Amino acid sequence: MEEPEQITASKIQTMVEGFFWFLPNIGIGLVVLLGFWIGGRIAAKAVAYALARRQRKDLGLLLGATARWALIAGGVMVFMTIVFPSVRPADLLTTLGVGSLAVGLAFRDILQNWFSGLMILYAQPFRVGDQIVTGEYEGTVEHVEARATLIKTYDGQRIVVPNSNLYTRSITVRTHFPIRRSQCDVTIGYGDDPVVACEAVLRAIGSIEVIRQDPAPDARAWEFAESGVVIRVRWWTDSRRNYVVSAQGQVVAAIRAALRDAQMDIAYPTHTVLFHDQTDEADGDRTRQREGWPAGASPPAPRPLSHITLERRRPPRNEEG
Repeated sequence: MEEPEQITASKIQTMVEGFFWFLPNIGIGLVVLLGFWIGGRIAAKAVAYALARRQRKDLGLLLGATARWALIAGGVMVFMTIVFPSVRPADLLTTLGVGSLAVGLAFRDILQNWFSGLMILYAQPFRVGDQIVTGEYEGTVEHVEARATLIKTYDGQRIVVPNSNLYTRSITVRTHFPIRRSQCDVTIGYGDDPVVACEAVLRAIGSIEVIRQDPAPDARAWEFAESGVVIRVRWWTDSRRNYVVSAQGQVVAAIRAALRDAQMDIAYPTHTVLFHDQTDEADGDRTRQREGWPAGASPPAPRPLSHITLERRRPPRNEEG
């Protein structure tokens, strides 16, 4: 019977012999794996370069990275079959299929965002540099990554929006078209002429440089409001926000100055409250029932409004006194 020391030495010798037997395979496998790694880098740069020439830089970066990691994964599979000849490619594919299902379930959100990012970059509903509105956020698209889209708000903050949210949600692309229309409403008094007011407004905003003259701005009487007639003024500018905001401020100032020079009344909200308590003899037939007033042949006699005011102001009577 062999001694424990002999058994240990025999196992170590077997392991060493096995290592030297696998060493050529390991060397070949490493060379092949290095080739796949270099090929992945070359493929990533080639895809990125080819799509960058077509103005699809972000899509090229995403597909290039995908191609690179796909080649590296293929190199790992080839490395395993070279180092361990007993491992068949079919077994690796079966294991990879089961593993992919488990990974897909575990990283469902990540894969969903990746596919959404791929579809966004392919379909291009918006591009880098566009100003968009999504949900409660608005800003300029800086970059579309594999997982999320980076948006810079107008006040200098960064918003990271998952790609799946952008792909499944309605988006307003402010700068999709080169020009955009803006508008504002101004109310003039009922005693003023809306036609004259519209002419004065158009003369005033026609000299503003940031406003496009084709299509031309327009102003028209729009509706009757509580305090006057609403004039709706509309104009076109460059679709970028800095032009829109600049034009908005200049238009408001120009409209105010034009209506003031034309001696137009810029109405403000007013409310008239009528207290109908049947104190005036001119109210008509006092025997008819009206709101807050009883019907009958002998209605209460009218009282001067001053008496009612005095009664309301008089302190309550002390019954004990």
